[in-house]
Amino acid sequence: MSLSSILILLRMLVAHLLGDFILQTNNMAKAKAEHNKRILCLHGAVHAVLAYLFVAIWSCWYILPVIFITHVAIDYVKCRFGPSLRSFLLDQFAHLIVLICLWLFITHDVTHFINGLEYLLIQPRLWFYIIAIFLILQPSSIVLSLFTRRWRSEDTGSETLQNAGKWIGYLERFLIVVFISIGRFEAIGFLLAAKSIFRFGELNKAKDIKITEYVLIGTFASFTIAIVVGLVLASWLR
Repeated sequence: MSLSSILILLRMLVAHLLGDFILQTNNMAKAKAEHNKRILCLHGAVHAVLAYLFVAIWSCWYILPVIFITHVAIDYVKCRFGPSLRSFLLDQFAHLIVLICLWLFITHDVTHFINGLEYLLIQPRLWFYIIAIFLILQPSSIVLSLFTRRWRSEDTGSETLQNAGKWIGYLERFLIVVFISIGRFEAIGFLLAAKSIFRFGELNKAKDIKITEYVLIGTFASFTIAIVVGLVLASWLR
């Protein structure tokens, strides 16, 4: 796959980001959510023109109708489902698939693209990363839940956002594994310090030391799991 071919894809992605996040105003987004067809078509036309201009291969005139039709259709379906993280991610994923397919049609690099994917999928490093990410998500949460269950019967409950603790754990363990895999161990200290600062106010208000101990147990257990997974991953990648 040539550099010029990759540059075409990158320019298409820049055009998409520019059209979806820079040139689209809040009023346009609200109008789209209200199924304003004129704004929806205008938004699709902007994307089509941007893609055509950024690709700059004037013989590829079909970029205009393809981007316009697919973008309007995808955004229309997204608006039908309403605003949510899931609909946003699916919307962007659908746009990405369209751009990749159009790029492959323009560059005639389907064979090279498939060969590249096959090469990527047979790389052990990729599967090491996938295994590590899976381990630090739900399996780690289950282990932590079982480990801290003996203390949960104590008066350690408090009003929190739904599933906030779970997602905080996911993110902190993910960051730790990333830091270890790239050899930035000092960043783990900054992460722990940052979490301690944000937790200080909550723990300072706690009337019972049991709450503080419960939080510390959960935090250090989560960090321990992530560090172990990160070190094992780093040893595999050597």
